[in-house]
Amino acid sequence: MRLPTSSNPAGDFWGGMAAMLVALPSAIAFGVTIYAVLGGAHAAHGALAGILGATALGLIAPALGGTNRLITAPCAPAAAVLSAFAIEAIRGGASVDSILLMLTLLGLAAGALQVLFGVLRLGKLIEYMPFPVVSGYLSGVGLIIIGSQVPKLLGVPKSMHFWESLISPLAWRWQGVVVGLVTIVIMVGAPLLTRAVPAAILGLGAGVAAYFGLGLLDPALLVLEGNSLVIGALGGSGGGDSGGGFTDAIVARWQAAANLGLADLAMLAMPALTLAVLLSIDTLKTCVVLDALTRSRHDSNRELIGQGVGNIVSGSIGGIPGAGTMGATLVNISSGAVSRYSGMVEGVLALLAFVLLASAISWIPVAALAGILIVVGVRMIDRNSLHLLKSRSTMLDFTVIAAVITVALTWSLIAASGVGVLLAIALFIREQVGNSVIRRKSLGNQIFSKRVRTQEEMEILTEHGSRAAIVELQGSLFFGTAAQLFQALEPELKSRDYLILDMRRVQTVDVTAVHMLDQIKDMLAERHGFLILSQIPQNLPSGRDIEGYFDQIGLVRPEAPIRIFPTQDEALEWVEDRVLLEAALDVGEETPLDLHEIEIFAGRKETTLSALEQHFEKRSYAKGEHIFARGDTGDELFLIRRGAVRIVLPLNEKQSHHLGTFGRGAFFGEMAFLDGEPRSADAVAFSDTELYVLSRKTFDALAEEHKKIGLKLMEGLASVLASRLRYTNAELRVLES
Repeated sequence: MRLPTSSNPAGDFWGGMAAMLVALPSAIAFGVTIYAVLGGAHAAHGALAGILGATALGLIAPALGGTNRLITAPCAPAAAVLSAFAIEAIRGGASVDSILLMLTLLGLAAGALQVLFGVLRLGKLIEYMPFPVVSGYLSGVGLIIIGSQVPKLLGVPKSMHFWESLISPLAWRWQGVVVGLVTIVIMVGAPLLTRAVPAAILGLGAGVAAYFGLGLLDPALLVLEGNSLVIGALGGSGGGDSGGGFTDAIVARWQAAANLGLADLAMLAMPALTLAVLLSIDTLKTCVVLDALTRSRHDSNRELIGQGVGNIVSGSIGGIPGAGTMGATLVNISSGAVSRYSGMVEGVLALLAFVLLASAISWIPVAALAGILIVVGVRMIDRNSLHLLKSRSTMLDFTVIAAVITVALTWSLIAASGVGVLLAIALFIREQVGNSVIRRKSLGNQIFSKRVRTQEEMEILTEHGSRAAIVELQGSLFFGTAAQLFQALEPELKSRDYLILDMRRVQTVDVTAVHMLDQIKDMLAERHGFLILSQIPQNLPSGRDIEGYFDQIGLVRPEAPIRIFPTQDEALEWVEDRVLLEAALDVGEETPLDLHEIEIFAGRKETTLSALEQHFEKRSYAKGEHIFARGDTGDELFLIRRGAVRIVLPLNEKQSHHLGTFGRGAFFGEMAFLDGEPRSADAVAFSDTELYVLSRKTFDALAEEHKKIGLKLMEGLASVLASRLRYTNAELRVLES
């Protein structure tokens, strides 16, 4: 492992210290929350587990994760999931030692899953979790934390839960209520007075001061032994059922492994996955904010591996898992930190705080920690989500948030995670279904191929081209959009003979969509029509070969009335040729044309053509042979007697852009013929080709001798070019609509 370097060691130190002051009180509070579920005697072990978690995560995650300035520590989602798991295990009759072991295994499994997420490069996918699901889950976690801490703030017996504690004022310990309220007031109000000292530290200090102030009135509060209002000795007795200190408790929980069965391990699967996803989202969300503030860029997958290893180490030494935390990270930045060292400093100082201040930590009031966590829980609730109620378009998003919160509160966080995943799928389907899969629809007499046609051919295509419909698709073709696509195409199936589906912007295709395309093909076949697919993506984002998929499903068969073309232009050209053939117009290329058969000379006198033909040169080119190249000098006008010529614009050594294809009877090269500038593109024989060639020099000599012939030739060129321009303008208007 390569250690990071720091350009500002002092800033990293003070940033790490400030971050520790923010993270450590919360880590202790989270640990107490988890372990107190097992009995008041375990609260001290919970505080120690929080400290060890902050230490392990602070040292390991920054060293392996690599995100500068990020602070990793025990967090609220971990406390909520682990405490909920412990409560359910107690209700199921599990022993304390086995629950402690399963909590450890849960943290280890979550860390291992995070490492797996990183290795499989799923970091980016976790970032795509829909906001309503994350908002609902975090709000649910916040409410659960508040509900679990209110009884601790009130000092009621452990058997009392949230609602019962609220309606039993006689069971309240007024000293705890005072300490908790003082902590909350100072923590909330501190930022209004100063930001030099973290609000959590000021709140905790005020709570401790209030507790000892009350101790002057009631000396019983100053006795540590058996005092349920404070954490208690971190390394002393009170280890619960095992009877030893923290080390004995760690040993006892691993000894309980012999009593675990497959059913117990199966219980860990969903909570571990839930915890791993939550911790990953919490971390990556903080990283995204960190990137925005520092104009940096984190590596999601590397960070997940670092976080996972940190949680594995934390669980191995008895600490609780955690994630990259927003509050401590922001304090770290504002205190001058610049590198990963700041996170490691936070881990070292957390350990030193335990070693040097263990006895002082023992006197921290439970109500003060409860007050801190209540403030944390309130801040986790997404109150801005209420704005989603103002619009009908966002009502479903609010419903998702409310559903996740409701399941989290009434059933469990684990169940809420499953609901969240299902709702995420529902949100995706809603988004896909809501978007139109039709990008543009046009007819064959509105847009044309790049094959340059004669005026007679264009008139036929304008009259009969509406037999073809060209539909550009986009997005996902799956069971959620198949019906929408069929409804959009149904009118065309009743009146068109050719349906071209351009698929260049299609992202996904499933078997339902393929079945729907098969039905469309059969409906067209009943009218002797064709389904034509163009520009099928070679590989979808999922990696699937879509054309191969069509073959596997059976959509494409040799005898089926379906055709596939590399581009929409080639599909259009194929359709146009069929329309022209069915109109009894010869579009073949076998017989070379004479001069009078070429469009620009139609209707000219035979004597004029005879005089003109003497000035034309006849040339032949084999398929693939260059007629001219971009940059060549030349002033010839080329008229195609037989074959086809493709005009392409070279982009690099391997790629070129197809500008147009000129067939029998068409002309090309008119730009250099008219202005004398170098050629602007390449001309390549698309098939064996025969040409009439007229140079500008020869034409000028002819025009000087026969002015009327020269004028007629220029008029013919202008007429054809104007006609081409009119069709191009009409096509552009269709594409813009």
